[in-house]
Amino acid sequence: MSKMPNGFLWGGATAANQCEGAFQEGGRGLSNIDFLPAGEHRRAVANGTLDPHTLEKVRFPSRSAIDHFHHYIEDIALFAEMGFRVYRFSVSWSRIFPQGDETVPNEEGLCFYENIIDECCKYGIEPLVTICHFDVPEHLIQKYGSWRSRKMIDFYLNLCRVLFARFKGKVKYWITFNEINMILHLPYMAAGLTFRDGENRLETCHIAAYHELLASAQAVRLAHEIDPESQIGCMLAAGNTYPYSCRPNDVLEAMLADRENFFFTDVQVRGHYPNYARKKLEREGITLPRQPEDAETLKQGTVDFVSFSYYNSMTASSDPNLQASKNGNIFSTIENPYLESSEWGWSIDPLGLRITLNTLYDRYQKPLFIVENGLGASDVFENNTVEDDYRINYLREHIRAMKDAVLLDGVDLIGYTAWGCIDLVSASSGEMRKRYGMIYVDADESCMGTLCRFRKKSFYWYQKVIASNGESLDG
Repeated sequence: MSKMPNGFLWGGATAANQCEGAFQEGGRGLSNIDFLPAGEHRRAVANGTLDPHTLEKVRFPSRSAIDHFHHYIEDIALFAEMGFRVYRFSVSWSRIFPQGDETVPNEEGLCFYENIIDECCKYGIEPLVTICHFDVPEHLIQKYGSWRSRKMIDFYLNLCRVLFARFKGKVKYWITFNEINMILHLPYMAAGLTFRDGENRLETCHIAAYHELLASAQAVRLAHEIDPESQIGCMLAAGNTYPYSCRPNDVLEAMLADRENFFFTDVQVRGHYPNYARKKLEREGITLPRQPEDAETLKQGTVDFVSFSYYNSMTASSDPNLQASKNGNIFSTIENPYLESSEWGWSIDPLGLRITLNTLYDRYQKPLFIVENGLGASDVFENNTVEDDYRINYLREHIRAMKDAVLLDGVDLIGYTAWGCIDLVSASSGEMRKRYGMIYVDADESCMGTLCRFRKKSFYWYQKVIASNGESLDG
């Protein structure tokens, strides 16, 4: 077989905070991402060590982005022209509940997402909706301290209840939290967490993660109660960690690094904290605010599928002289001498996608969904297009590896949504020049320009891939 199974979902992915813009239109409230600046301060704000409200003369790119808010009809028509069978997008929490703790949603915000979903349905595109994609209403951060407060669970479930009821029968696939493991690495960007003087940062992150895991479990049960046909999944930033050498100490370091990410999905798939995580928390002196009913909540709220992003693999060593010098989707890692790197220093490892798919499927025996995979690059726009053969090559080799995992190894895979199917603001760097899309958007670093959309060379290549169900990769 050279084609993917019938019904395989090909498509693309975006996030509200990276594409919508219109941050004060339609009754939308402010969110954490509206205060994530471009430039030198971005990482410090994202990891919670710098209060963005103290900054002056900085740009907040997500406030404008590519104005998908006013261009969604045109954008979805282009997705349909490419042949999308699924479109992954996220909702902006503060567009539906501007403060986050209201009881009545903002109807104008709900209508916006209903229009997006209806446009998808018009073209036979399956909506895949991420409920929380690095998005926390600013009011919830200021009043409750964001996810460090258990009250956030009820506010989140109120959002879920509204979404599940409103879009019952229209949306089958849901994701509870985007890259949930990022809360340990970029806590403000991922979960709106900033830290007080003297606060135990690691403990706060784990308490917030515990609340998110409880919220995710309750959301799964709620979705099934409202619409038994719905499928609800978890999502992590994935990519296996390789030992730098075959020294047993390096192998152990790689295993421990992987566990730091897998523990989230271990909980969401298996319904309880694994022993290794319990022991680590015990060693760190961290006590989670457990309540008697929590164990049953986690047990009863296991997910239907596991989705993940894959951009690169990582490398670990126990040798203190080997320092992490490379970046990949926020993670710092030791340079792998066998791999090439992207323009932004991320290792390029297509075979690593096959390895990651097998690792996750062997570990969980749940259907998988690749919901982010792509190459950020500086595109040259000439003659109303981009000759992005480098992007085609990256996607081709990763799709080949994906096909091997499915057709040769037997991995159960629902679909593949290429990240940044249209150019958008980069989450890691805040740049527009770091482009992922197969559709070029005329916008500069200040998100200024005509905002006209243009098809890149990769647009037509991916169109043929989808039309052939993955058989035509060289077209």
